[in-house]
Amino acid sequence: MEVLQLLVSGISQGCVYGLIALGFVLIYKATEMVNFAQGDLMMLGAFFAYTYLNLMELHFLVALPLTIFTMAILGAFTERVMIRPMIGEPHFSVLMLTIGLGFILRAAAGAIWGNEPRSLDLPYAGGVIDLGGLIIGYENLVIVIGTAMLCTLLFLFFRFTRLGIAMQAASQNQLAAFYVGIPVKRIYSLVWAISAGISAVAGILVAPVSLIDPLIGFIGIKAFAAAIVGGFGSLPGAIVGGLIIGIVEQFAGLYLPTGFSDVSAYVILLVMLLIRPEGIFATMQQKKV
Repeated sequence: MEVLQLLVSGISQGCVYGLIALGFVLIYKATEMVNFAQGDLMMLGAFFAYTYLNLMELHFLVALPLTIFTMAILGAFTERVMIRPMIGEPHFSVLMLTIGLGFILRAAAGAIWGNEPRSLDLPYAGGVIDLGGLIIGYENLVIVIGTAMLCTLLFLFFRFTRLGIAMQAASQNQLAAFYVGIPVKRIYSLVWAISAGISAVAGILVAPVSLIDPLIGFIGIKAFAAAIVGGFGSLPGAIVGGLIIGIVEQFAGLYLPTGFSDVSAYVILLVMLLIRPEGIFATMQQKKV
């Protein structure tokens, strides 16, 4: 039973890592840029949800789409104002820009909402299901279900919509996509909007199990490790990598000496880079011409 309990906790935590990793992968696939502010976008989404739910006292079913929409607008604005002028510059420059953006977002969140940990007033927070001694919190259940629903929506979007197919075409060959009439720059903005929206969902899901503060975005580093473990370019790999790290983290916290839980993600990353640097789903370099 103890193993099952750890497995449930690990899966829910891994789903959060996977969602943030999805944002990394989406932006990389479309633009070949790495957004190191992805975790901080998640943090900002959680704070916007706090504003709508706790401060403005909106209903959860209103606050959730409003938070996603707000973050999507912010993501598109960030791409247009900060990232698009960097097209053609060395990737290292863009990397440093996104790291700086993360510092700015953390400072802004601290200035606006303060640095004290806060909790969201969610309708399902605190409830549990007892399955013969296996305790499953409503928060954990919502994280898993929410992740599954979001992944399904993304799959349907990329598989069956013209816009999703256009985004895949732009990620495979930007020049060819431009020649056949796909508005590549708009696609870039949309990718950043979707990525920021996914981060907002991750922030709302993680809020009941981890209080919100400006430093919560640092879990984006573990999500980045999850993206590499899964294959930096694979959407399913992002989720699988997140689940692996989340589950290993829980078991390491119980069965290994103190402190190993916090570094387990990076140990997994190091091992993966040594034995299979392309990740579990090796799609990063497979581009169609």
